[in-house]
This record gives sequence, structure tokens and C-alpha cells, in this order.
Amino acid sequence: MDFLPFLSWACIVFTVGMFSTGLTDLKKMRESKSADNIQFLPFLTTCLNNLGWLYYGILKSDRTIILVNIIGALLQILYIIVYFHYTKQKRLVTTQTVAAGMVLTCGWFYFTTVLPEGDARLNQLGLTCSVVTVSMYMSPLTSLVEILRSGNVQCLSFPLTVATLFTSTSWVLYGYQLNDYYIVVPNSPGIITSLIRLYLFWRFASVNQSSPSYKPLLI
Repeated sequence: MDFLPFLSWACIVFTVGMFSTGLTDLKKMRESKSADNIQFLPFLTTCLNNLGWLYYGILKSDRTIILVNIIGALLQILYIIVYFHYTKQKRLVTTQTVAAGMVLTCGWFYFTTVLPEGDARLNQLGLTCSVVTVSMYMSPLTSLVEILRSGNVQCLSFPLTVATLFTSTSWVLYGYQLNDYYIVVPNSPGIITSLIRLYLFWRFASVNQSSPSYKPLLI
């Protein structure tokens, strides 16, 4: 039995669901007319990551990767626009966005002009996207250590944790089906960090049960 079509749809549904958790932050910004206590860089770095994987999907002619990252990039751009509208730090946000645009432009020039077409370009792009994705998954580890010390899981999002677990698992299985380790390897840390977060929720749930709901998209 060919599980690839099922895994493809699982990747699409779970990944779009994970990206959509940012709608909670968007709603919060619209209601409060403020971007305070909302982090901007995750939106920006995720957008860059989406665009990198989008190009990888185009080179690989993989419709699943293309569709997921088109939707992801559009959502992140929406979050960035709304954040810029409500933030008081417009100069900082503009500087960070311009810097990201320069990185994107340099990357595009390198991969389309410097590298030859074919496997060399695909492999180099896959490696670059994998490194960026792994760093994004591993970046919250210091925060997780702090949570382990304090016992306070209020800065964690339970829906996002579950979404990340299902998303990472589906992409790992999808990558195995394609024998594409540029997909398998960067999504494996997502499973590990999600399991760590679930352990923290289980370990400290009784300590925080009287507190308000968890904040989304902080980790």
C-alpha cells in the first residue's frame, strides 16, 4: 500500500494548522491595538524559511512542499503586516525586515547564479534549509531549561506543541518515503522538542492549573 498520498495530505493539514496558530496573536493584536508581548522575529524567520523550502520544492518538483510553503509564507507575511501596523517599534521592525530581505536576495543570487543547475544546487539548498530549520527547532531549548527550573509553563502553547509534534512526525515519515534526508533530519528535532514540552506540561500541569490559558507562539 502506498502511504505517500496520505502522508502528503497529513503534512499539508498539520503544517497549515501549525502556521495558523499565529492567528491567535493576530487576533490579540487587533483586539488590543498593540503588538506588545508579541515576538516579531519568529514571523520573519519562519517566512524566510518558508521561502527557502518553497524554492527547494520547486527544484524538486514536489507539490506538497510547494503548497505548504506558499500558504506558510503568505500567512507569515500577513502576520508581519499586522505586526508592523500595531507595533510602536516601527524603525526596528523595518530594519530587521530590510536585513532579512537582503539575506534573501543574496541567497537567491547565490543559488540561481553561482551554483550550477542540477543536483549541486538542490543539495546545497536542501542542506541550507535543513540547517535553518534545525536551528529554529533547537532555539527554544534554553527557554525549556528555564521552565524546568521555574516550573512555570505559562509561556508555552499546548496547541502549538501538539501541532508541531504531528507536523514534524508527518514530515519525517514523508521524507522517509521519498528517501530525502533533507526533509527527515531537520524535522526530527521538532519531534524531540515537542515531546520535551509535553513532558513539561505533564510535570507542571498541577502547579499551573489555576492560571490562565497558555500563550501562543512564544516557544
